[in-house]
Amino acid sequence: MAKTIFTDASDWGCDMGGRDVARRNTVTRRGFMRNGALALVGTSVIPSFLTRSIYAEMQKASVNKKKLVVVFQRGACDGLNVVVPYQEKNYYTMRPSIAIKQNEVLDLNGFFGLHPQMAAFKPLYDQGHLAIVHAAGSPDPSRSHFDAQDYMESGTPGVKVTQDGWLNRALQSAHEDKPSAFRAVALGTQVPRTLQGKVPAIAVANLQDFSVAGKGPQTSPISNAFQSMYDESTDAMLHGTGQETFEAVKMLKAADPASYKPAAGVVYPNGAFGNSLKQVAQLMKANLGVEAAFSDIGGWDTHQNQGAANGQLANRLKEFSESIAAFWKDMGDEAENITLVTMSEFGRTARQNGTGGTDHGHANVMFVLGGAVKGGKVYGKWPGLSDDQLNEGRDLKVTTDFRNVLAEAAYKSLGARNLQAIFPGAPVDPGTFLNLA
Repeated sequence: MAKTIFTDASDWGCDMGGRDVARRNTVTRRGFMRNGALALVGTSVIPSFLTRSIYAEMQKASVNKKKLVVVFQRGACDGLNVVVPYQEKNYYTMRPSIAIKQNEVLDLNGFFGLHPQMAAFKPLYDQGHLAIVHAAGSPDPSRSHFDAQDYMESGTPGVKVTQDGWLNRALQSAHEDKPSAFRAVALGTQVPRTLQGKVPAIAVANLQDFSVAGKGPQTSPISNAFQSMYDESTDAMLHGTGQETFEAVKMLKAADPASYKPAAGVVYPNGAFGNSLKQVAQLMKANLGVEAAFSDIGGWDTHQNQGAANGQLANRLKEFSESIAAFWKDMGDEAENITLVTMSEFGRTARQNGTGGTDHGHANVMFVLGGAVKGGKVYGKWPGLSDDQLNEGRDLKVTTDFRNVLAEAAYKSLGARNLQAIFPGAPVDPGTFLNLA
């Protein structure tokens, strides 16, 4: 069995009895990753102050087990070729070369079907874990990637002065327990708009490179920024937990992220998105207090050569669906406490263009995956694809405000109750929910 070995006793100073640590202490990586930080509590490796910190985090995790994962498909995914309305005659009229043929779709309910490269989603749908919301989107008509993404991440369509992100506000609304440095995590090089705000959030591009040795020229920029978040904080409670949090992160580092093994039979796609979800799973399994995680995947702006059952979009959908399915399986029993929501800034035109692609549109499709989700169903009011039913004569109409889906996820997974603080001015409350869970 592979082991993680602490070879420098000075890393820990003394044992919990106050004696100098004069020998090497070993902890199995498998035990750590199975039971998280608690696996090390009670051993001579951990000083007493850190033991208290770990128990506090574990206690918090046991009270609030539910976690929310948000995935952003940047570039405007073509929802009409993702969840195909294959019984709509006009769908095939408007897309002579890129439509998914009826005998190729993975049937869902006799009207809609999944793109054939999304086979990994079909069992999740059939098992009742995956719900689909079609014709969802923003009430703002913008066709600008920059503006539309900003509006969705801020949760305030049409308002450019919003300073924080909807998910950060949801965490503010959820509770005021002792904060964990890992409460809000983004997989990437910077904290996304969605997570910016009063609640501290961290961005981690790669757990293997996440250094927590302290500030200084020999440490990484991420490490320096991470520790500065605590050093410069005026919040006494947050500042007081900084050192203990850093020790907990050292424990994660000692668990050897490079050697993380997903659950038996789980294989993540070998790409940036698959790797990011694998790291989300790793962080959640380590019980470090993760409540909200964010990841994104680009490459959806298919103006040219979009393809149909195969091609550019198909390849992206395969990576997207297989990565999420792998994450779900990797989490095992813990997946029951997770809700994962996907979103994209807008959909694409109902008609294909002259270069075998689609242009910027309006409504799109959202996926909601979770243990408590009432899946196996396509939610939302379908507006139709007849010429007179299209938005501005060219796009699928929005019939479900994206904020309604996100509000329900925040309400039921994070326990956020002040929905008007999260989505100011939006017509959202429990009475408007689609009852996805």
